[in-house]
Amino acid sequence: SMFSIRKKIIKAEGAELSKTEEMVCQALFDLQTNSNELKSELRDLKIASANELDVGNGQQAIVVFVPYVFLKKFHKIQFRLVRELEKKFSKHVVIIAQRRILKKP
Repeated sequence: SMFSIRKKIIKAEGAELSKTEEMVCQALFDLQTNSNELKSELRDLKIASANELDVGNGQQAIVVFVPYVFLKKFHKIQFRLVRELEKKFSKHVVIIAQRRILKKP
């Protein structure tokens, strides 16, 4: 359900999810539900956004931005998670931390 998918992304209340974000959130939720090896690690993890990029030669990649605070936890499962997502989407998948640069006071 859309409610379950929304739990896998940090977005402003009422902000629309892109098709790519919906697909990635659904895949994360499915893995959390069905994958014994990733279930516990994925339970608390959320993404910030996801985009598809052209990488040349007619190929596309999915870039998944994750909140910086979750980066270490994503690194622990990155190899397995990327493998599962690439299998599902038949595209390269890259996980990148999203950092917010704060103005000096």
